[in-house]
Amino acid sequence: MTKLPAALTRTPVSKPQLAARLLLGGVLAFAGISHLTRAREEFQAQVPTWIPLDADTVVVASGVVEIALGTALIALPKQRTAVGWAAAAFFTGIFPGNISQLVTHTDAFGLNSDRARAVRLVFQPLLVAWALWSTGALKSLRASR
Repeated sequence: MTKLPAALTRTPVSKPQLAARLLLGGVLAFAGISHLTRAREEFQAQVPTWIPLDADTVVVASGVVEIALGTALIALPKQRTAVGWAAAAFFTGIFPGNISQLVTHTDAFGLNSDRARAVRLVFQPLLVAWALWSTGALKSLRASR
């Protein structure tokens, strides 16, 4: 059996962490479904123009990834640490879209002012922290050192 890197090994988590992981999974799955259905055009507005792909393709692909991550957070508790790192990487990867929305003054999701778009940027690192904390990924990383 292959041994996982220490940062991916599971450490015990608290009930609040479990609840937070399940909630994050639900939020991600819901957002992913929204990418494919009712909010598709809103998400397209967030795709930076410098990305060399069709905006709809990016939105569909990111929606599929969100559904997969959300489902994995809920249904794969034994892989929660690895999924936590993957979710954190995903949130980091989509951050340029949020920056682009601010820089290009693009309205979407009710964010119709630069102030509202800037406030939203603050929450992206919180999503990264939520993914890492709720899955025990940070604790696993500290335990591996």
